[in-house]
Amino acid sequence: MQGGLSKACAFDLTHMESGKLQAAYDNFSGRMVIIMKKHKTKKHTTKHATKGFSLIELLIVVAIILIIAAIAIPNLLRSRIAANEASAVGSLRTVNVAEITYNTSYPMVGFACTLGAMGPPSGSTAASSTAAGLIDSNLAGGTKSGYSFTVACIGSGTPTVNYQSTAAPVSAGVTGQRYFCSDASGVIKYDATSTDNCLTNGSPI
Repeated sequence: MQGGLSKACAFDLTHMESGKLQAAYDNFSGRMVIIMKKHKTKKHTTKHATKGFSLIELLIVVAIILIIAAIAIPNLLRSRIAANEASAVGSLRTVNVAEITYNTSYPMVGFACTLGAMGPPSGSTAASSTAAGLIDSNLAGGTKSGYSFTVACIGSGTPTVNYQSTAAPVSAGVTGQRYFCSDASGVIKYDATSTDNCLTNGSPI
């Protein structure tokens, strides 16, 4: 009788231990499944995060850049043209002042018939009627800030009593829009078509 009771108790204990072991195993297995799922999700997320831009995304970026450029470039061109035109008017004023100074300094010659005659002398050479040093070398060379400049005497004989100066854009519509001119009166005029029209029918600035 006692032996049978002992065997029954042992069986119950063994059964209880097996149940605990099974529960522990199930718990452990469940935890491992969760951990593996988290690991796979993290790996997938990391892989997705390091993925580069798609072709569509790159095309969108390029399209945005092109739109911005299409808006900015015309404004930049207009600003450049306005700056060049203002510089051209300033250069003609400089030529007018230089012509008056030249005429005063060399009364036997009168007004200068070329830009070079008012330009700087070479080296240590003293100023003279052929290089009076009244304007800078760029302007004396005939091109400055997108404009070409000329000076010509009006009439014949010495001393020269009148002159005409002109400023034309090097590339019309790109470096400048308007044409400018002046003469011994000191009035600066402009025209939208040519320097010839400016000299005959130009509008004063």
